[in-house]
Amino acid sequence: MADQLILNVIHRPELSPEYAERALGGRRDVQDESLDIFLFQQQAAHENGLKTTIQITYASLYSDAIIEIAKEHHEKYGDEIGLSLLGLPCRQFREKYKTEDFCIWMFDNDTKRAIIDDCFSLFYEKFGFYPESTGSYFLDAYTINYIKAKYPSVKCAVATCWEEGPKAYHTCNNSWYTFMDGGCWNPWIPSKVNSHIPAESEADDSGIVAIPHLSRDLMACFDGNGSNFGTHPQNVLRGMIYYRDREGTEYPYLYNLIDQYRHLGKYNDGFSYNMMFVGPGWLNKAGRWEAPYELLAKSYKDGCRYYGNLKKQGLLKDLTMSELADYYRDTHTDYKRPECALWKDILYGSNKEYFWYADPYMRCCLDFNQGGAMIDLRPYAAKIPQETGIGTENVYDASYPYLIQANYRAGYFTHYAGAGTVKSCKVTYHGRTADLCLCKTMATFRKVPEGVQIVCDPVTVSLDGLDIHIQSSFTFLEGEGKLITRREILNDLHGETVRIEEYFTAGYGKTEYQPDMTTMTLSAGTDTIQYGYKGRKVFCTEGAEKYATAFIPDICTKVQMGGIADRAEAEEGIAFSPVFHLAVTKEINEGGLETWLRLEKAN
Repeated sequence: MADQLILNVIHRPELSPEYAERALGGRRDVQDESLDIFLFQQQAAHENGLKTTIQITYASLYSDAIIEIAKEHHEKYGDEIGLSLLGLPCRQFREKYKTEDFCIWMFDNDTKRAIIDDCFSLFYEKFGFYPESTGSYFLDAYTINYIKAKYPSVKCAVATCWEEGPKAYHTCNNSWYTFMDGGCWNPWIPSKVNSHIPAESEADDSGIVAIPHLSRDLMACFDGNGSNFGTHPQNVLRGMIYYRDREGTEYPYLYNLIDQYRHLGKYNDGFSYNMMFVGPGWLNKAGRWEAPYELLAKSYKDGCRYYGNLKKQGLLKDLTMSELADYYRDTHTDYKRPECALWKDILYGSNKEYFWYADPYMRCCLDFNQGGAMIDLRPYAAKIPQETGIGTENVYDASYPYLIQANYRAGYFTHYAGAGTVKSCKVTYHGRTADLCLCKTMATFRKVPEGVQIVCDPVTVSLDGLDIHIQSSFTFLEGEGKLITRREILNDLHGETVRIEEYFTAGYGKTEYQPDMTTMTLSAGTDTIQYGYKGRKVFCTEGAEKYATAFIPDICTKVQMGGIADRAEAEEGIAFSPVFHLAVTKEINEGGLETWLRLEKAN
């Protein structure tokens, strides 16, 4: 565990809070209540010795009271005064821009620039300096590049919500048109090309350090609605993850989640991070999420108290956003250094584990409840250029495309056999086959010279009376966009031969719905297929090392899988099962099968 958890506490005063602006039209009593809530949040942090970053909203820039409070708290507590590009809706904004839209990333580029210049100029007019931090739910690369070029003082920004895509949309009654899956869960330096991707070099560095909008549960959020599982205390109340007794209300899950983030220092050279970013709408006096105001307020104070106690014990360091940016750059001098998280189930008490990995070339997740199966994969190596907003192909969908996404495109357990996206291994003996997706295991994290390695506890596959003990390991090669997978047979098979097949079943897209695949090609050896939904297969049996390739121009990606084996093959799906398959197979009676998976950019 890291010696100190790095913490950002961020507050934004919203005189026209999002939750009420459309319904209540900026009534004076709502504005007064919102100011009171902001002061309450500031007090809760300061009483526990925590400094904050005050992200001033557009409406708040028209409030003399907010301006003076921010200046006072900056001088008295060391709070940072930043500029939020959230909280745009207010009378002044609507009159000037003639729109009901309020998400900076959804405007056309001309309007984005106009709004940014308006906000930054007004901020300078009120404070006499430009901010060092800004943010929104999402900032695309175009917006970040523009801000950094014109306002170079900015060094840190809230830039995305982790896994805020179709799952969030569906749990908001199909009304939340803000899709932004596929990014990082911890601070990162965004690429100039796409803000989801960590920069791979100084030339690719956008010039800021980005942070997520919330610190979320990397298992519960992926499996379900992320808005219920975060270190934002009111998320925990919305998810009903607390209990009441005669002594009061407690939320051990919130504290366990904070400690799980502290634990991530074990996998990241001592670096662990958490953030709390709560707008005033969550604490209104009418109550929210079936919780009265008293409980909302208590949870916030208790959350601040938990962080404050960690600080008193020397286990936490509270930083403002700009301080975090400086700290991050001081401690992350290698652009290709990965972000790792071996994440345990802290909600339901099971032994389920995920391993998350992100570097400039890939983001993926391994599920050890399914033998180490890969259940999410994003090809960062493709460096997919993507703008968002009106006038682009991504008006509201800012997600980074997947190759594997076991929730949107199913995994091993599917209604139609073979239809799900997953990377796993099959073992066959005497015509009987078992998939390691059926074998629960646990994992151990290691640093190795070539990168990081995950080693699974051995599992046993029993086929036609033969027990086969198998251990899986996964080695991520730092700076290469390459994963080495080894399936090792540990026991004596007494001369019996089994077939090991490492397979990769994938699609691509951003939602549940597969785009047309006829632009892609599959190959193995000298044979190539132009995808046509015909279920055709090509294979290679010549040479020691064999590999199969998928070329996907729609997402600028080339995927290859190979190894020293008997056979490599590629197979197209059918219209009812729009996926593609790569596989490497070997017949063995001892030893194991080692394969590699590589992602590359393909124009």
